Amino acid sequence: MPDSTPEAARRSRNTVVRQPGVLSIRAIVLGAVVLIVLAVGAVTWLLLGFTGGDTAANSVQLDAIRTAGTLVVGGGGAAALLLAALRQRTAGQDLAEKARATTITEHDATERRVTELYTKAAEQLGNTNAPVRLAGLYALERLAQNHTDQRQTIVNVLCAYLRMPYTLPGEPPPDDADNDLTARHRERVQEREVRLTAQRILTHHLRPGDDPDTPATTFWADIDLDLTGATLIDLDFDHTVMRHTQFSDARFSGNALFQVTRFSGDAQFGGAEFSGNAWFGGARFGGNAAFINARVGGDAQFGGARFRGNAQFDGVRCGGGAGFEWALFSNDACFVGSQVGGGGAFQHAQFGGDARFGGARFGGDTQFFWVQVDGDAQFDEAEFGGEAQFNMTRFRGDAQLHGARFRGGAQFDGTRFACGVPAIVQSYRDSARPPDAPADPGSAN
Repeated sequence: MPDSTPEAARRSRNTVVRQPGVLSIRAIVLGAVVLIVLAVGAVTWLLLGFTGGDTAANSVQLDAIRTAGTLVVGGGGAAALLLAALRQRTAGQDLAEKARATTITEHDATERRVTELYTKAAEQLGNTNAPVRLAGLYALERLAQNHTDQRQTIVNVLCAYLRMPYTLPGEPPPDDADNDLTARHRERVQEREVRLTAQRILTHHLRPGDDPDTPATTFWADIDLDLTGATLIDLDFDHTVMRHTQFSDARFSGNALFQVTRFSGDAQFGGAEFSGNAWFGGARFGGNAAFINARVGGDAQFGGARFRGNAQFDGVRCGGGAGFEWALFSNDACFVGSQVGGGGAFQHAQFGGDARFGGARFGGDTQFFWVQVDGDAQFDEAEFGGEAQFNMTRFRGDAQLHGARFRGGAQFDGTRFACGVPAIVQSYRDSARPPDAPADPGSAN
């Protein structure tokens, strides 16, 4: 039966419970002292036992004992070094594991904080009050600036916001209009400011550091844009740098500025509508550039532009003029079925591939002089409402002008055809040659 007296309870409290198999510090110290004493005693006895005489055998035995002692001491030192190395390795592993756990914890905390900020900003974008939506845009911008891995995601959110349906406010309602009409107009005006802010955020961060107004630390590189069907207002993307871009079916209210813009990937503008001018002067298209069936209310300017991929302008409708002076088309350029209300300017343009203008319509004067076409040139059924000037142009491939109509006349002075002079060109030359002039030597080569 257990002892339940106060004395037994006191003894129980003072009793130290030891884990089985774990040596105490006192036992380790005593064991070490005993081993040292025994080792010293054994070595002393051996030395005294084998050094009694001065014989050669005793000297050899003494040397052997000394050598063995040295080996024992050296082995003990090596064992101590090994144990120290093992302890250091274990300590290093523990520290590395703790650092790894700390890093994982910090990463998880950062991810949670980013998720919370992103969710809150996204909720603000859906708010009915314009100031709250503006705050959400700036929160997303700050989040993308501080976290590079989140930039493309943030840009996708901004693009998705601009893709949402929107109707421009138009003229303000009269003073005597009902309250609902006035409120709707005010909401559209406020939403326009929110959208202009989203556009400015994109513009600010897509301009590289060589722009004096944009520090290098704020530039977001390798960004893709998907603004398919978006409503864009007075867009100013001059000097910006983008990768793959989607502007298909987008509506550009006012002028659209893309001068000296660099598209490192494909640029899609198919079906886009430009209510004003479309300025792409000096732009660089690293991939394919597609403007198929685009509509431009004003002028379309691509002077000095560089197209490394295919340039597709099929079915384009341009209310004003189209300027491609000094443009460089490295591959094929297609203007099939395009209509230009004003004149077309292609002075000093260079076509590295085929140039296709079949069925194109130019309302005003069109200038192709000093143009070089390395591939085939096709102008079948093209119509030039004003004068068409092809002076000093070089066609290194086949030039096809079957059914072309020059309503304002055509000039082919100094034009060179590598594959023979087309009949319509020869007829213009014959009509322009005085009756007593010698036969055309054939500027055919």
